[in-house]
Amino acid sequence: MTSRRSFLSKSVLGALAISDSQFIKNAFSGLNRSRSASLPMVIATWDNRKATQAAWDVLHTNGRALDAVEAGARIPEADPNDTSVGYGGFPDRDGHVTLDACIMDEFGMAGSVCFLEHIMHPISVARRVMEKTPHVMLVGEGALQFALEEGFEKTNLLTDTAREAWEKWKVKSEYKPVINIERHDTIGILALDKQNRIAGACTTSGMAFKMRGRVGDSPIIGAGMFADNEVGAAACSGLGEILLRTLGCYQVVEEMRRGAHPQKAAETTIRRIVQKYPEICQKNQVGFVVIDVKGRHGAYAIHPGFNFALYQNEQNLVFESDSHFKK
Repeated sequence: MTSRRSFLSKSVLGALAISDSQFIKNAFSGLNRSRSASLPMVIATWDNRKATQAAWDVLHTNGRALDAVEAGARIPEADPNDTSVGYGGFPDRDGHVTLDACIMDEFGMAGSVCFLEHIMHPISVARRVMEKTPHVMLVGEGALQFALEEGFEKTNLLTDTAREAWEKWKVKSEYKPVINIERHDTIGILALDKQNRIAGACTTSGMAFKMRGRVGDSPIIGAGMFADNEVGAAACSGLGEILLRTLGCYQVVEEMRRGAHPQKAAETTIRRIVQKYPEICQKNQVGFVVIDVKGRHGAYAIHPGFNFALYQNEQNLVFESDSHFKK
């Protein structure tokens, strides 16, 4: 008769022999994460070091990644000199500043606002949508009504600089987006905290002088940003119409799910986008920033000129991204 000790021994050895079983994957998932790169970390599109600093201030005191990305996104939202995000953002062709934003936490919960007017911090309204409503997205007047009910103040977002630019644009009324204009655009920001919680945020005033009612990729989960705590996260900047057609950030994360390094995942996705829309991509930019749950990062763009801020290992630095098309 098999002894209890022998039975237990054989059972354990049998379980260990099934190297690809869910049992083994679960048993070592925590170990794999413990060997990750230095945590915490935060990455953002463009030279948004003030945003990554604000996020780092949350992260280095054991704060939550969700709080970090919200804090980071609020920095350009309140900057009147940033003409592509929040207060100071260029208006649509009718002179209205309309804002879009989304946020996503480590549980896969998400909140979004589109076509929001008069509120300086759409990222915080998006978080309230996520946490206080049964919905993912609120738009237009409904989003504004919700924001006011939540205590957000109504603000005139059209600065003198933005108004002057709009008046100048109206002379010819030509809608011609420029690649890497002033080397800034939508901010996408991703964070991984010391507890391996991942989160992402994206906020923008959209394309300058867009048609009234136009919404880009930034508030759309999977297009402008996507986060999955089992895999990683991606955020982007560039022509929203391309990303809406491809759900680019979701594609990047799915590449990582299949085992790709963040850099390789971004490169593969950009290559697919260029192959799908070669003519559009000749004159328009898309750039991704990517992190995975191991603390690795990547960035890649269609055209040269895209850069990103990375705060990791106590250093807040800006890097130039590689690109599909070369100089």
